Amino acid sequence: MTLAQRALERLQAWPDLMAGPASCGTGRALRSVRDEIVHFHSARDVDLHLTRQAIQRFHYDLAGSSAIHLVPGSSWATVHLDCEADIDLLLSLVSIALKAHQTRPAGEEPGLAGCNFHRVAVLPRDAVAGG
Repeated sequence: MTLAQRALERLQAWPDLMAGPASCGTGRALRSVRDEIVHFHSARDVDLHLTRQAIQRFHYDLAGSSAIHLVPGSSWATVHLDCEADIDLLLSLVSIALKAHQTRPAGEEPGLAGCNFHRVAVLPRDAVAGG
């Protein structure tokens, strides 16, 4: 079982999330009553709809993680799953995303520009670390 499959299995047990096809056309999605929250695109890559406000609030923490990739202007973050700790990170971020979507200001778009799929090139951590 891949890391993404393990994460999907764990998140499907959450009562606030429902599974279905991703609106971008690739992979599976989990959504709340209001919005799509997570897209599982591959065995290791997951897009998470955090909202712009949440990304701004946690920007320095998110940018400091080698597992998270941000696209300027996007309300989505890409999480690359390399180990079990990355699954735990994803689950924590999904919790933040659910809260952010519940409190999202009425004027903020629900991420209609779509997830980051095909907008992020994820390099293995060894390549990023220089060896």
